[in-house]
Amino acid sequence: MPSPFPGMDPYLEKHWGDVHASLVTYARNQLQKVLPKDLRARVEERVVISGLSRAPRSLYPDVRVIETEGKRRRAAKGAASVAIAEPVVIELPDEPETQTFVEIRDLSAESRVVTVLEVLSPSNKKPSDGQEQYLRKQLELLQARVSLVELDLLREGDWIVAVPLDAVKPKLRTTYRVVVRRGWQRFQADYYPIPLTDRLPTVRVPLRPTDPEVPLDLQSLIDQCYEDGAYDDIDYQSDLEPPLSGTIADWAAKLLRHKQHRRLRKRRPAP
Repeated sequence: MPSPFPGMDPYLEKHWGDVHASLVTYARNQLQKVLPKDLRARVEERVVISGLSRAPRSLYPDVRVIETEGKRRRAAKGAASVAIAEPVVIELPDEPETQTFVEIRDLSAESRVVTVLEVLSPSNKKPSDGQEQYLRKQLELLQARVSLVELDLLREGDWIVAVPLDAVKPKLRTTYRVVVRRGWQRFQADYYPIPLTDRLPTVRVPLRPTDPEVPLDLQSLIDQCYEDGAYDDIDYQSDLEPPLSGTIADWAAKLLRHKQHRRLRKRRPAP
């Protein structure tokens, strides 16, 4: 049973860990079939670490406790009677998050990175160490003249794609978006506005300046995620988080009723 939505299904957002991993893999597979013979698409990963200082540094202990063979030493005199202070318990950040993305590399000895495809995650779009690390990588890729394709299929979070918000007209600031930056075009970008009401587009993925650009069918990727992930068990009676609003909320409710995924809610009698 396919998703009732014509394009991106917003109910998939709460399953983003699974959907993200699938999207990256399916995008790799689709691109692999249309790349030139001397290019390869590979799934790579990075670890997003929270709570670190901005500058990495080496850490050395002031005291080492080491295990040695031989007799145990006696405790210092009076040590058993020393009062032990009660600590303040601090909740630590979440464990490091592993994010995957697609790199297209050539088969030369240098294995040069030609294009990077990113599927944005919640940790990218919320103010955090993860967002800072993503924006730093984004800048490094553009400075290295590596082409960048960003798929933003999450409604919540900051605008972090490689096109300034002010450069996009308000009517084009849609629910979802794709941005394509070519490494050799510093001051130009392709921007694909994607309303919730529309199918996801097929976008052009740049390779090297001398290569024809290759298509990436985003709708087929999401359809495959929905089918392979067996998301026909989604409860479309439940409310979205964050909720839809205005005319889009009315459109979604009407769509789900038409597809028989949602019943009309009975109005409570007036007091």
